[in-house]
Amino acid sequence: MIKAKCTAVVLFAGLCLCACGGEPRVSSLKQGMDAVRALEYEEALVHFGSGLDAGEDERQIYRGMGLAYMGMTRYEEAVSYLEAALHAGRGRVDELDFDINYYLATAYYRNGQTQEAADAYSAILAMRPREKDAFYLRGCVKLSQDDFEGAQADFNAAVALDSKNYDQMIRIYMALEEYGYKDAGLAYLQNALAENEKSISDYDMGRICYYMGDYENARSHLANLKTDYGAALYLGRTYEALGDYNYASSIYAAYTENDQSKAEIYNQLGLCRMKMGEYEPALTAFQAAMNIEDNGMMQTLKFNEIVAYEYMRDYKTAAALMNSYLKSYPDDAAAKREYEFLQTR
Repeated sequence: MIKAKCTAVVLFAGLCLCACGGEPRVSSLKQGMDAVRALEYEEALVHFGSGLDAGEDERQIYRGMGLAYMGMTRYEEAVSYLEAALHAGRGRVDELDFDINYYLATAYYRNGQTQEAADAYSAILAMRPREKDAFYLRGCVKLSQDDFEGAQADFNAAVALDSKNYDQMIRIYMALEEYGYKDAGLAYLQNALAENEKSISDYDMGRICYYMGDYENARSHLANLKTDYGAALYLGRTYEALGDYNYASSIYAAYTENDQSKAEIYNQLGLCRMKMGEYEPALTAFQAAMNIEDNGMMQTLKFNEIVAYEYMRDYKTAAALMNSYLKSYPDDAAAKREYEFLQTR
């Protein structure tokens, strides 16, 4: 699945002064962006409309409206507003143009306009030829177009720009595996190990071994680092891959005793509990993760919460939550099928 590059939200509006009494008021633009972050997309659009009426920054508002429509999975409208945001520029390329282009490429892709998505990344690269994220994302688009050679050329360009970026190497592997080119993906990981054998850390060695399916070596490299977030996550996943869900869950649970801020650890703990048939503790783990502000994985957590209620045979609660879930994520086909099942229970 292609994802948009995460960039800082640039807000030009700030605080305005009310006409009455001189007290500061929050701009409609800021209220709209706050609503987008809270996944309240309809509310966001109301604020953005007010901002347009008040003469606030048109370009930023169109961008915000594009993001709101993306959140609502209405990608045709998202494309229209993001294109309008680009056209509202002053002719000189700035940081906001790159930000908008990344989102626009994602909207194109989600709208089935894969060539337009590739062209958007090409436009970024024409202005910033060393933008490795654009190479990687264009490679993902090319995979979706059955252009393996073109994708590989883009992935190679991304690696050449940052040969020690193991996060990127793993993303390339996962993209290739998703489209049926697992062996090609493994080659990137093997080359990373061969070329950086003397300098690679135990953490990076461990997680690359995990993706290569070399669980014994993954465990060996990660075992002494399990108090570190990343290492605990990958060590637990390694034991999951080995079928030892009990020990994996003990690693996740031990980590949460000292750090309650990592949603993914709680999610993996919940998944392990589910595998072990411990549905109430699984639900507790998912809900703990959902209570973490800006956890970045709310859709996954909400879905897992619903599944936990379903396994607990609380179909009424599961159905109510699924109804709410589909209002926020209406393009989740698997969730729609699950909702149809829940309605029969």
